Parts: sequence; structure tokens; C-alpha cells
Amino acid sequence: MTTIDRGPGPTTGRTTGTTAGTTTGTAPTGRGGPARGRATVPTLRLALLHFRYGFLETIRVPIAVVGTTVFPALALLFFVVPQEAVAGNPVAATASSAQLAVFAVMSTCIFTYGIGVAEDRALPFDPYVRTLPAGPAPRMAGRVMTGTVFAFLGVLPILLVAAFLTEASIPVLRLVVALVTLMVAGVPFLLLGLSIGYALSAKAATAIAQVVVFPLAFAGGLFMPPEAFPGWLDTLSTWLPSRAARDVVLPVATGGDVGVQAVAVLVAWTVVFAVLVTVVYRRDEGRRFR
Repeated sequence: MTTIDRGPGPTTGRTTGTTAGTTTGTAPTGRGGPARGRATVPTLRLALLHFRYGFLETIRVPIAVVGTTVFPALALLFFVVPQEAVAGNPVAATASSAQLAVFAVMSTCIFTYGIGVAEDRALPFDPYVRTLPAGPAPRMAGRVMTGTVFAFLGVLPILLVAAFLTEASIPVLRLVVALVTLMVAGVPFLLLGLSIGYALSAKAATAIAQVVVFPLAFAGGLFMPPEAFPGWLDTLSTWLPSRAARDVVLPVATGGDVGVQAVAVLVAWTVVFAVLVTVVYRRDEGRRFR
């Protein structure tokens, strides 16, 4: 909760906690009135406000949305649909769609948070917002909401292509569980994107995000099944977060069993990236404000 203190005075109040986009009113107290009143602005309300402006800011540049939402569906359209052996097999088509859905979430998280945070840090308004007493929680929550929405937008075209142009089949309940699992599996990539954004400048973040996303996608088996990998690459890829996310989401979508190693690897990378984003955030805060 964000607290607003209103001190004594005929018509004015003193604000000690607010954030960008909030409006605080003043109530006359008059002489002899109460010495001090306290009003609170819920953190959720501030988070929704950050989400609203972050979403509008991104959606006003359509090409930025198209790049991350359409590419995975185009990959499914060009590389899976023409292969009758894959597109005509319900299990294989569902598995291919799930792999590209993981890629859509991964790329959206890394590009949205990595490049978006780095660009925000370059704006003059960003240091002001970060010094406000509301703290980083509402802003971070707003970023998570924005990224989640665009991640779903990236998955939606894949679902449409898979439903109308392949034999992919999945019950509604399993689809819902798979989508929830997909969002949870995207957490380490969200943290990785934040780490890139707080550690690098906007130009550097753009280059690094591209360098990170595609090798992770290829080595993680998101563009081709790991069964086609040579033995050494197959073994190596099992320790990557992209492969772990694939091996968690794929069985959920196809009705298989989730491996313990995949879950353990995904959790381990989540912890690593959480520590990393904490370190780079504090370093950036110390370098800019102390």
C-alpha cells in the first residue's frame, strides 16, 4: 500500500508516497481540524496503472508486437504444415505447436523485458519513478502483466494455425492446463529478460537479446525435435532452460509424463536468473542513485 500524509494547513497537503499516474487530492482541514489524516493507494491499483500505460505504449507501435507474435506462427505455417507426416499426425502436430508456443513465450519475455527495460532506463522520467516511495513492486507487477498479455498474443496465432491447418488435437481442460504451465515455464525467461534490461544499454540489450533467443531455441529443441540432435547436443540441451521448458510443456500438451529432471533444471535456472536480476538491479540502482 502507498501512504499519503496530509499535514495541517488550510487547503494544502503534503504527499509522502505516490507514483507516476496517480492523482492525490487535498482536503481542507482548517484551523482546529484534525492534525493529520492518512490515505492509502493499493499496490494492485498502481500495478494495473503501470500495466495499462505499458500496454498502450507498446501496442501503439504495431510492428513491435507483430515481430514477436507472428514469427512463431509463420514458423509453424512454413515448416510444419507442409509436412504431411507431421501435420497429419495429431500427436506430432500438437507437439510441434507446443514447441513453438514455448519459443513464442521465451522470445516475448526476453525481448519485452530485455529491450523494454533498457529503453525505459534511458528515459529521463525513469530515474524519477524509481525514487518514489511506492517502490519497485507496482512497476514490476505491471511489467509482468504486460509481458503475460503479449505472451498470450504470441501463442494465439499458433493455436489458430494448428487448429485449422493441422490435425493437432487437445481437450479443452488439457489446453487450459498447458497454457498455465506455459506461463509458469516462461518465468526464468522473464527474469533473464529483466537481467539483460537492467545490465545493458538499449542498443546492447537489443543485440544480446537476439544472440540469446535463437541459440536457446535451436539448442533447446524448439525448432526441431531433440531426437534429431547428435548425442552430445542432446545431452547438453537437457541442461538448458529452453529444453527444460519444452520438456515440461510438451508432455502436458500431449498427455505424457513430465520428467523430474526437466522440472529440476527449470527451477534451478529460475533461481539463478532471480539472483542475477537482483544483483544487476541493485548495481544499476547504486550506480545511478548513490
